[in-house]
Amino acid sequence: MNRIFFRRALPRHIEQAIGLAALAFLFVLMLAHPAPAHSFDIGKLHIGHPWSRVVPQGSKVAAGYLKITNNGAEADRLVSVSSSISDKAEIHEMKVDANGVMTMRPLADGVEIAPGAEIELKPGGYHLMFIGLVTPPVEGVKFKATLTFEKAGAVEVEFAVEPMGAGGGDHGSHGG
Repeated sequence: MNRIFFRRALPRHIEQAIGLAALAFLFVLMLAHPAPAHSFDIGKLHIGHPWSRVVPQGSKVAAGYLKITNNGAEADRLVSVSSSISDKAEIHEMKVDANGVMTMRPLADGVEIAPGAEIELKPGGYHLMFIGLVTPPVEGVKFKATLTFEKAGAVEVEFAVEPMGAGGGDHGSHGG
């Protein structure tokens, strides 16, 4: 009876070490991969990664941020926002006035999104304000809001809540 034996190319302990290293590398890659961004569509509008931040205890306001892409041939306008986390919600703009002072004001007419354009509501610029918080944002817990557009209509979105001081992942930095 002939027996065929295979000779190992590497000693067993080296094979095991390489296997463990490969497994550890794959685990690190899994942890390093960012969570997929969440997005929503209504008509020709694409709403990307709505997010907010944890606010200090006792705060009565929170901000919301997102990107809106208009893939249509006509302009549309974000005209209002509402959410059960606050008594009211508004679309705001921050900008530097003639005296060099940063000011914030509500935009009664909302924000226009030109055809083929993308706007980003972000810290230090256009953003949403949730005023009179009923339920403050909690890190890791999404909250719902309804965005209403002049032409496309209303769409419910979910805001991911990031830690205080967060900048929305890879969606831009912030100033405060």
